[in-house]
Amino acid sequence: MGRERMAAVPLGDVSAIRGLWEVRVKKHRQRQKKERERVQKSALARIEQQWHYRIHCKTLKAGELNLLHRYLERSTGTNVPHTGTDQQLEVPEQSGLRFRLEGGSLTDFPQDLQWRSYLEEVQVSRTRIRQLPDFLGRFSKLRLLQLPHNAISQLPPQIGELQQLQVLDLSFNRLSRIPPELGNCENLKRLEVTGNFCLSELPFELSSLKQLVHLDLSQNVFASVPICVLRMERLQVLDLSWNRLTDLPQDMDRLQQLLLLLLHQNRLSYLPHCLTNVLSLKTLVVSGAPLTCVPTALCRSPRIKFIRLYDNVSKVEKKEEEEKEVGGRRRWRQQEEQEEQQEEGSREKEFLEAYISSLQDRDTVPECTTKVSISCLL
Repeated sequence: MGRERMAAVPLGDVSAIRGLWEVRVKKHRQRQKKERERVQKSALARIEQQWHYRIHCKTLKAGELNLLHRYLERSTGTNVPHTGTDQQLEVPEQSGLRFRLEGGSLTDFPQDLQWRSYLEEVQVSRTRIRQLPDFLGRFSKLRLLQLPHNAISQLPPQIGELQQLQVLDLSFNRLSRIPPELGNCENLKRLEVTGNFCLSELPFELSSLKQLVHLDLSQNVFASVPICVLRMERLQVLDLSWNRLTDLPQDMDRLQQLLLLLLHQNRLSYLPHCLTNVLSLKTLVVSGAPLTCVPTALCRSPRIKFIRLYDNVSKVEKKEEEEKEVGGRRRWRQQEEQEEQQEEGSREKEFLEAYISSLQDRDTVPECTTKVSISCLL
């Protein structure tokens, strides 16, 4: 029995068997390749795409449809058939990879913008836009997003999909919170949220912004320095002016690359000694704060320009009187007062920038300086 079974086993050359299987594998791969080519050349995919395109065109206005046609012609190099209308939408002409829109009564982003996912810069200012569009995440190449002086009250989580974003300006809007998804924008280098007036904290997820160099949190209602800020290792410019800070954390020296620290118009009564350990610090501004204790090393250090300006007495008294009358003001004046605060903060920023730049070539800084404004009539 055992010998008969052994004789029934097929015998053959191993190389011949391997060659047979190689031929079969080669034919199988050829059949797969032909099938893929057939699917690619099939008209079903094109027909489905054309039907989706026609359905979407039915929802567009005449001008928006023409803009879509022009974009498809530029991107594909072919002539797209028009649907019988030549009316154009009054949208400012764009140049290259930049979209710019300033002023107007728009309350939403133009819908045709969703077809311009190739854009690298978007600048929209002084409109009535309240929220960013849901298709924001499609702009995978976006590097600069500037949205100052609008009415934006919230940011969509899709903002975290902008992996190439480097500059984000949300100044003078109505934000009360920042979504944690913004921490996914790891290439972000500059973040400005000036003048939102309702912003009091930042999510801890922003600690992932290791490339951030410039952070502007001025003209908000921060009562303390957010924890995530102390994790931004490459931070060079930190603006916390015009907030409600009463003290600074004792580990501020974690920011070892900090060059400029703006703390003016806060409620600080002292400065921590840890600031003297920040060897990179060049300029420190604490104007308008009721300081009673300042480390001597900060005031006398030759490497630090310690700027402490004093307002005129009449201006201070006027500001105190206005603060006392806040409770009795009516609601219809709140927007007007907010605009006045924005203008005042902007003037303060311009003045300090000019003052700091004028001190760059000086070795010392006047310890006590009365802030004045000078105007020339030519």
